[in-house]
Amino acid sequence: MTTLHWADSRLEIHKVVVGPYENNVFVLRCRDTGESILIDAANEHDRLLELCRRLDVRRVLETHGHHDHIGAVAAMREAGYEVAVASQDAPMLKDVGYDVFLDDAEVIEVGSLRLHAIHNPGHTPGSISFLVEGSPVLFSGDTLFPGGPGNTNYGGNFATIIDSLDNRLFTLPSNTVVMPGHGVDTTIGNERPHLAHWVERGW
Repeated sequence: MTTLHWADSRLEIHKVVVGPYENNVFVLRCRDTGESILIDAANEHDRLLELCRRLDVRRVLETHGHHDHIGAVAAMREAGYEVAVASQDAPMLKDVGYDVFLDDAEVIEVGSLRLHAIHNPGHTPGSISFLVEGSPVLFSGDTLFPGGPGNTNYGGNFATIIDSLDNRLFTLPSNTVVMPGHGVDTTIGNERPHLAHWVERGW
């Protein structure tokens, strides 16, 4: 079964859905060099390691530290892959480990591609989205889904996630394709008009 989810002349995005929470795991691959990065080593490490070998993955980026997004981290690190996470969420990885911190506005190079880290706290204190430079693709983790923000009941803050959406993500162009940590893609243009409704309903 093909894993290719989205592509243009410069890049490929591969997607697999893993684990009991049906987590999306994405691999961003540079077509120029063949190099890739994996976003969220969530679960089913054997499947992810096979994907990593096939697509020449060089490192792993975590959107946040919730348990359903880090289930394969220990196995990935054991296989030699560097795992990066925001410092605010690093304590959540104490049992599986991590290697380096991700900072807001950090630029991650993937072959000739550039990925911009956007710190958008609220779902967790260290939640990070990743925007592909020169492409309309945003990996939003659990910060933004079709129909609203991610759950803030597990160490999150609703006012904070609304602020992150309003000031960090909804400033992006309407045609930005949002690829979330669970479920199907959406766009910034589809979601932005509903912000006031989400605030009113409180979740």
